[in-house]
Amino acid sequence: MAAMVEVRGLKKSFTRPDGTPVHAVKGVSFDITKGEIFSLLGPNGAGKSTTIGMISGLVTPSAGEARIGGFSITQQAMAAKALIGVVPQDIALYPQLSPRQNLDFFGRMYGLGGAALNKQIDEVIEFIDLKDRQNDRVDTFSGGMKRRVNIGVGLLHKPQLVYMDEPTVGVDPQSRRRILDTVFRMRDEYNMTVLYTTHLMEESQELSDRVAIIDHGEIIAMGTQVELMAQAGEEDRLVLSVAGQLPAGLVETLARVPGVSRAIAEPTEDGAEESRISVYAKSGRKSLPDVLRAANDAGATISSVAVKEPDLETLFLNLTGRALRD
Repeated sequence: MAAMVEVRGLKKSFTRPDGTPVHAVKGVSFDITKGEIFSLLGPNGAGKSTTIGMISGLVTPSAGEARIGGFSITQQAMAAKALIGVVPQDIALYPQLSPRQNLDFFGRMYGLGGAALNKQIDEVIEFIDLKDRQNDRVDTFSGGMKRRVNIGVGLLHKPQLVYMDEPTVGVDPQSRRRILDTVFRMRDEYNMTVLYTTHLMEESQELSDRVAIIDHGEIIAMGTQVELMAQAGEEDRLVLSVAGQLPAGLVETLARVPGVSRAIAEPTEDGAEESRISVYAKSGRKSLPDVLRAANDAGATISSVAVKEPDLETLFLNLTGRALRD
């Protein structure tokens, strides 16, 4: 299929006021095909928002190129941006206005007007399921409802590509479910291409046709769910929560348990009440009793245990030695 987005060697560097150089994005490259949901998955500060900012023309690249529908975002910016709808992480609405008034304002900014704009506002209001609240002030809405209006603004001009930057941050589970369902509808009902950034492994696994995992400004893995799971390996991961600090030698002790291939202590913040260890085993449930016995003998107080099959967080741990959320 034809590529909707082509990214080649994008870089972004800058210098802090104290003179320290920062390389936020270090040469990322990928393609996104038309009608695909493509996720950039990585921890906070990995370079997701900077990457999306460069692709959408909001941030000037230090090097590299991005093309939207064949148009260069740097050389043919107007043509490229006309194909893009942006749903930013921060709410970008006028709180004293209603959803309908916000959509009318932004529609006019897009160059829409008259009966065509009113018709499109009706469609968007229906799509984001706010028909009954379309004339109420946005500042009376919940966080999830504001997010849905934010999404509506990004869809108003019927873009071919929609960028969604951490759209579920700070919303309740029900609102999160609505937003994720909306992403599927963009692809399935409107044949839109979606570029979605998140630090939540569960979201990217549920939504994405393909995922690119980004860390420290570099893409460290990319592919379909099947391809990435193959890279994650076949081992289960036992996640042990240990009260207080880890006893000396605990990681090494657990790595020697029969059936265990390795153990990794996950980073913790200073003063944390718990520490965590990830223990990898071919059959996690079979090895669990021996692991718990060894941990107890080493003086560890285990407060909880989770047995996880291979997933994207496993892959991130394998590649970086730390948890995705850190």
